Order: sequence, then C-alpha cells, then structure tokens
Amino acid sequence: MKFHKDLFLLTFIVNANCCAAIYWLGLTVNGSSLGWNQTNHCKLLDALAHDQLQICRRNLELMHSIVHAAKMTKNTCQNTFGDMRWNCSSVEKAPRFTPDLAKGTRESAFVFSLAAAVVSHSIARACSSGELPSCSCAPAPAEQAGPDFKWGGCGDNLRYGLQMGSAFSDAPMRNSKSGSQPFRLMNLHNNAVGRQALIDAQETNCKCHGVSGSCSVKTCWKGLHDINHIAMDLKSKYLSATKVIHRHVGTRKQLVPRELDFRPVRESELVYLVSSSDYCTHNEKHGSLGTQNRQCNKTSNNSGSCNLMCCGRGYNAFTERIVERCQCKYHWCCYVTCKRCERTVERYVCK
Repeated sequence: MKFHKDLFLLTFIVNANCCAAIYWLGLTVNGSSLGWNQTNHCKLLDALAHDQLQICRRNLELMHSIVHAAKMTKNTCQNTFGDMRWNCSSVEKAPRFTPDLAKGTRESAFVFSLAAAVVSHSIARACSSGELPSCSCAPAPAEQAGPDFKWGGCGDNLRYGLQMGSAFSDAPMRNSKSGSQPFRLMNLHNNAVGRQALIDAQETNCKCHGVSGSCSVKTCWKGLHDINHIAMDLKSKYLSATKVIHRHVGTRKQLVPRELDFRPVRESELVYLVSSSDYCTHNEKHGSLGTQNRQCNKTSNNSGSCNLMCCGRGYNAFTERIVERCQCKYHWCCYVTCKRCERTVERYVCK
C-alpha cells in the first residue's frame, strides 16, 4: 500500500512540475480583481511559477496583458476544439491540471503553443494601443516600402511582445526543477512553435489618403491576425503532431521522432511524448471526460458528427423550442421594434 501511495505522489509531482509553466492560465480566477500596482500582488496567487513570480515583480505593468492572455487562451482553446471529443474543457481547472494536460500529450502540446502565442500577441497589441508605458508602436519594417505606399500608422509591436512573452512563458522550463528534461525540452519546443505561428500571422494593413476619397497615398503598417486565425494554424499542427522520444544524438540527449528517428524534429511541428486517450469514455486516469451527453451534428461528416463524436454508441434526439426576436423594424428616430417568434429545432446528443 505504501508503494502505491509513493508512486501516486511521485506521479503527482512529475505532472505538477510538467505543467508549472502554464499555471498562469489560472490567473483568470482572481487575477482580474487585482490592480497589479504593488509587487506583493504577485505572490497573492498560486498561479505563477517561481521564475514567473520574479518577472511579475520586475514588470508589473505587463500583468494586465498576461491576465487578458490567460482568458483568451482558455476561450480560444475551447472554441477551437468545441466540435471534437477533447474539447479543452479541462483548461478551466488551471492551475490544477488533469492528466490530459499533465502527461505530455498532444493536447498539452497545443495548449502550451497556444498560450505562448497568445501572451506575446496580448503584449504586442497592448504596446500599439498605448496601454504599456514600457513600449509603443512597432518600428517601421526594414523592408523597402512599395512605390504606392509608405510605412506609418501604429503597428503591433511584435518584437517587444516576443521578447517579454518568451521570457514569461519559457522561464519555468529554464529551471531544472521544473519537471524532467524531456518534458522541459518538449514544452520549450512547443512554445517556440506557437510563437512562430504568431510571427507567420503578421499582415500588412493600409489606409488611403487623398482628395475626395482618392488613394493617392497609402499609409501601411504591420499588424497581427486575430487569435482565432493563429489557433486554427496550431490546430492543424496538433492534428499532425509528432510523437517523440528522448535519446542520445551524438554526445547529448535530444527529442527525436519515435517512428522516424533518422531525422531531427522540425521547428514547425508540435511534439508530444505520451499517446492520448480516444476521449470516448470517462476515465480520470487519462483525463478523459467522455462524450456522453455531448451535442453532435447528425448530417455532418467532420469531427463533430454524431458518428465520430459518439464513438459508435449512437445518439438520442430531442426537440427544443427557441424564442427569438424577428421581423425587426427601425423607427425614426431612434428605436427598434421586434416581434417574438418561436421555432422548433431538433438536437442530438451522444448516448
């Protein structure tokens, strides 16, 4: 019995250390209620790893952006995976993670990469909106402006966002106490993949200037795509993620593909160490909530279809009456009147 208790404790410690770097997603619980204007605010929460606590004390002005990033990471993850068996609902438990995010799965690879991208995105946007005294608009790009436009405007400060975002996201993994080396290498790699997806999400925005709406001169600046765009890019990387092992390559240990260990891990691919559950049935050991009572789409062929979502168990149908506003009319000036309409829809939920 003592052996089993010790094994459970060891597993808990390893899992906890594995996820220390994303404890900060738990800032959504009460981080918004803090003013973040005193250094003692940093230690009031248990959602920061030790190295992130030091960054917090030195850069209090960043914490509003980081709290915002925690909210965005949770919401975006759940929206991105809403039609899949694993729907990222476990991220709400932060900073107490279940095995689906604590054991080096492809799901944890996605969450780490998304969180790293979002925190840098949030800081970069805060710079361009004037919310941070330590930075401002991005400097003009080094590339030559085209013949019909000039660099101007206020671009998202990606350089500063990446600098401070990577310092915050990667800090715990630089500490040898933050889990085993394979976990730290995996998380650092996936963080970098997330930030590269952010870099790839830059776009050029322009505004026209001229007499009577002409576009004789265009002012352009570099901006970032919204987070949903970046999340979909990372989701495609999640679906093709590579399982890796930690073994000697030359004189040092590295992560290499488990099935194709003759090639190095690519910088663009997400990696994971442990195979996931199929998430069909409830299994606490694997962090699976199962799909019983999940809503599905009877006519779809994608991951949200009743066949795939319900894992072949079948589904139940029920009808639901929806009351909504309809036949709205605008009246001068200035109000809108609407009627109340009822309609019946058919829903399907997994057995």
